[in-house]
Amino acid sequence: MSSLKGLCEWPLSELPPLRKRDISVPHAPVRTHTLSDAEQRLALENALRYFPPTMHQTLAPEFAEELRQYGHIYMYRFRPDIDMRAYPIDDYPCETRQAGAIMHMIMNNLDPRVAQFPHELVTYGGNGQVFSNWAQVRHFVCFWSCMHFLSDTIVMHTVTCLINTCMKMPVVVNNDLSFFYVFSKVIPNYSSREDYDRMFALGVTMYGQMTAGSYCYIGPQGIVHGTTITVMNAGRRYLGSGDLHGKVLVTSGLGGMSGAQSKAAVISGCIGVIAEVSKEALEKRYKQGWLVETTDNLDCLISKIRQARQKKEATSIGYHGNIVDVCLKRQVIAINKLSKHGMYFWDYGNAFLLEAGRAGAEVKKEGEPEKFRYPSYVQDIMGDIFSLGFGPFRWVCTSADPNDLETTDKLATAVLEDVIKEGVTEKTKQQYQDNIVWIKEAGRHGLVVGSQARILYSDQRGRIAIATAFNKAVHDKKLKGPVVISRDHHDVSGTDSPFRETSNIYDGSAFCADMAVQNVIGDSFRGATWVSLHNGGGVGWGEVINGGFGLVLDGTEEAGERAKRMLAWDVSNGVARRSWCGNRNAEETIISAMDQNKKLKVTMPHHVEDDTLLERALQK
Repeated sequence: MSSLKGLCEWPLSELPPLRKRDISVPHAPVRTHTLSDAEQRLALENALRYFPPTMHQTLAPEFAEELRQYGHIYMYRFRPDIDMRAYPIDDYPCETRQAGAIMHMIMNNLDPRVAQFPHELVTYGGNGQVFSNWAQVRHFVCFWSCMHFLSDTIVMHTVTCLINTCMKMPVVVNNDLSFFYVFSKVIPNYSSREDYDRMFALGVTMYGQMTAGSYCYIGPQGIVHGTTITVMNAGRRYLGSGDLHGKVLVTSGLGGMSGAQSKAAVISGCIGVIAEVSKEALEKRYKQGWLVETTDNLDCLISKIRQARQKKEATSIGYHGNIVDVCLKRQVIAINKLSKHGMYFWDYGNAFLLEAGRAGAEVKKEGEPEKFRYPSYVQDIMGDIFSLGFGPFRWVCTSADPNDLETTDKLATAVLEDVIKEGVTEKTKQQYQDNIVWIKEAGRHGLVVGSQARILYSDQRGRIAIATAFNKAVHDKKLKGPVVISRDHHDVSGTDSPFRETSNIYDGSAFCADMAVQNVIGDSFRGATWVSLHNGGGVGWGEVINGGFGLVLDGTEEAGERAKRMLAWDVSNGVARRSWCGNRNAEETIISAMDQNKKLKVTMPHHVEDDTLLERALQK
């Protein structure tokens, strides 16, 4: 259990020593289950079925105690005694580099520097797990069994964890590994949060958030970048300038991924003011370098803001207190009042307006009760960016060498600059330029936590060009190891989420989950090394369906071809859907894609030209 080779030994011939809960690391909140006596017996039986009867006498009381104390059976005894981190790919005992890359990504997502609650296998978001527990070997494959199967398996289908080395699929060629997993997929009528709590306690489902469940989380860098791009585009749209020096960005929360807001404000040139009620969270972010300064005095805060505005200084100020203190009275009341006086407000992140409305706040639009008074940032800002085909493309250098990351940064920058020179629209050029600035700033701000990873926003053309350049660099030995490419699910076509990613879909299909499912299926047979499809992520269980992928660039010609095929589908699928619902940016983008690829055929919508036609037709 203390070596990489030991991690791949399953089933175990004997039980590892009992490991008590380590109080030196942060732990997931205790879950209070409401299981009946019969359901508690079922949960225990579910956990024991993966171990031989000779072990049941020892494990049964342990698992029962975990269920009582924590509301879930984590199987702490099986937590490996190893420094959990992303090791160089060649250190993993496996038959293929694709498998080694997945192992690299899994262990990065459980690195204590990366994971929020590493011993509960929670990467981020409070409950976004990599696996359900440390040992479970079927249904929702867990750590030990997954590492074992990856170490010696050519083909792995983990919906039911069946091993079939003779399976023939378009994605499986020679010794390549295809890894397809689906979890958290629940029949719609039973997809409430209460149903989730029950099924999680029973050990039959889990919550993968977005990139935790697809092993592609790269720490806070991803949300820093997404926030930066959002703020830059908001400034251009509502302030008429990309220069945000002297502008104030007020927000709240420094826990989990929220620390990204302070970094994004500084990178964008703003004065970031971030309120946080937890002194511990505020001090942690300050010590980590995410905040420039802190204060718990409101008058002092106002003074610091005024000084920074006069100097047009980019800075971040953490305020220990409630956001409603910074904004007058209650938050929504304050938002409504300040908005009447010219403040621009948008809902950024985890469906604030939806939850505020459910709590009784006045957030609905007057005369249109089905609409919110304020737009989400996707509706107002990022939706058009997604419709241009731009979204969070990311990569990981599996060599774990910082020099490789520096090389890929330079390659990506050069690729985007070349694409601009070849000719792009002004809208597209602006997005490329923003991301070139981002790459240069990212290294300076020390955003790497865990794996040597980077993220940027790019469209299909840029993603394919970058992936091709990386694959060639691996082939030419300019990089010491393969590169894994992936993306956040918060992207062009990876997620169906009516209050966030697809909130700007106005043809009535915002609540349909077709796009995410089509995306995963298309990615799988066009060459992805692994794909995932799951319920929840970002805005909560039952509110969204999203899918992700990972593809290993190992320097082979075939890897390069896979990247071209898969990335084209991964982007165009979403742009086509957005075009069909009437987004003009998406129409222009997909028409351009068809011009570049004559084999691409997308049905285009015919628009109603006479605005009075519908009303006249509906008159009785």
